[in-house]
Amino acid sequence: MPASPPRRLLEWYADQPLLRAVLPGVLLVALGLLVFGAMLEAVQERDDFSLFDRPVLELLVAMRSDVATAVLAALTFVTGPTVLPIIVLVACVAWGLLRREWWRPLLLAGAMVGSTLLSLLVKGIVARPRPPEETMYIPGSETTGSFPSGHTIGTATFLLVAGYLVASRHRTRRVVVGWLVGGVVGAAAVALSRLYLGYHFLTDVVAAAGLAVVVLGVVTIVDRIHVVHGLPPSEPEPGWSPQPPPELKHPSPGP
Repeated sequence: MPASPPRRLLEWYADQPLLRAVLPGVLLVALGLLVFGAMLEAVQERDDFSLFDRPVLELLVAMRSDVATAVLAALTFVTGPTVLPIIVLVACVAWGLLRREWWRPLLLAGAMVGSTLLSLLVKGIVARPRPPEETMYIPGSETTGSFPSGHTIGTATFLLVAGYLVASRHRTRRVVVGWLVGGVVGAAAVALSRLYLGYHFLTDVVAAAGLAVVVLGVVTIVDRIHVVHGLPPSEPEPGWSPQPPPELKHPSPGP
């Protein structure tokens, strides 16, 4: 009996290692662009999601306390343009020296540089003013464009890309769940700090998260193509296989 159309489609897909390598990253890029595009349109049209910008900002400013302010101010300092690049540099160099492999550290460093340039480019093009100075924790301390949040895209890119590069080589449930939860919680905490301290609007941080997902998608495409074309002996084998799943392989012809 001939295979059903869904079965034939799955078998065809299983025989396309390059497509299977690229597709997850393409879907991530599409998702990130969708989120970013929705936020950009809302900001430009001053409708939809941007209608929450002022209410959320005013609510968080009204909820400030000494303890929360100290904690979130420290968090935003650590994830800012002074400290985070040092953390990334140390992490990449230590990773390369300790593990004696440079592909993944270089991918992480490249992702961070790319996300920074992307953030600066969009800031310059959109040129959205910051929230009013009276809402800022330190008035006048932030003068660059508000859209998107550089702190949020930097932190989200670092956590998501570093987590992927580890989880893709050790794909257990615990590692994957830890990557996803850690990345989401960490990026959300930094985004909250930017809102709470009055330096950004809600659409700024959501757009930044979308761009970080775009960068993650590009990294997965580059990394998985690299795996399909073969790994040098010094690099660890990933937790996913470029070979078709056994249940989707074509049965060998009989004698």
